[in-house]
Parts: sequence; C-alpha cells; structure tokens
Amino acid sequence: MSQDPQATESVAAATEPAAAQPQAAQPQAKPSYTWGVGRRKTAVARVRVAVGSGKIDVNGRTLNDYFTSEQDRKYIFGPLEVTNLGGKMDVWARCNGGGPTGQSGAIVMGLGRALAKYDPNLESALRGAGFLTRDSRMKERKKYGQRGARRRFQFSKR
Repeated sequence: MSQDPQATESVAAATEPAAAQPQAAQPQAKPSYTWGVGRRKTAVARVRVAVGSGKIDVNGRTLNDYFTSEQDRKYIFGPLEVTNLGGKMDVWARCNGGGPTGQSGAIVMGLGRALAKYDPNLESALRGAGFLTRDSRMKERKKYGQRGARRRFQFSKR
C-alpha cells in the first residue's frame, strides 16, 4: 500500500494554488449611512446621514442653491444644532412633492429620524424639540357647489 509520490504532489498542488493566488482587490468599505423618511403636507423626503465634514446636499444641489429662503435653510439646521452634530455629519436628501416650505419640513423630520436611528441617545432631545413629530395638517378638500374648501360662490338674490 505505497502511495504514488506524483499523486500526493498533484493533490498538494491542487489545494495550494487557491491559497497562494493573489486575492482580488477588495472593494473599499462604503461609509455606513443611516436613513430617515420625513413627510410634511404633500412633500416626502428621504434623508441619508453619515459621519463627515458637515456638507448638505438636496436633490444633488447644495443647500443654498436649492432653498432660496433663509427661513427654510435655518430650519434644516435645527436637528443638527439640538444634537451638537453641526459640522460632523454629511446629509443627503431626496425630496419630491409640495413646495419649498413643505420640503424643508420633510427634510427636518427625515433628518431627525435618521439621527435618532444613528444614535438612540439623541431621541429624547429631538423629540423634545419637535423634530420627530409629524405635522398632520393637510389642505382641506374643495367641496362641490363651492369655489374652494370654504369659499362659496357669490350669492345673488335677484
């Protein structure tokens, strides 16, 4: 029962090259993102946060390019100021629907949810400041026989 020396070499050669082969280039680890979804009026925002330098992008544009109103820009910084993460987190937001004010409100809620998911210890501060509460006010529907939701057509007696 002697083993063939060529057979042992072929078995060793078959297992060794797999380990000896150079490893394929490993893809670089992506930054870990945390997601949050916010809604306000008819606007919906999907917000993604990651540790970074503090840049904010909305629909592929910078915050100052997207929101022309100073009020909307300041409102978005609210959750970051409450949690003291102002220059430490990068924010990417995708918005659709509604107008500028509704979209900024949706971003604020999505940002608050993302930060609360990122660090659960921040949730009480965010909830206390009202950044996790959905504003349920919506536009009232138009009624038939009227010009709007409440406004009636002018009444003519004669």
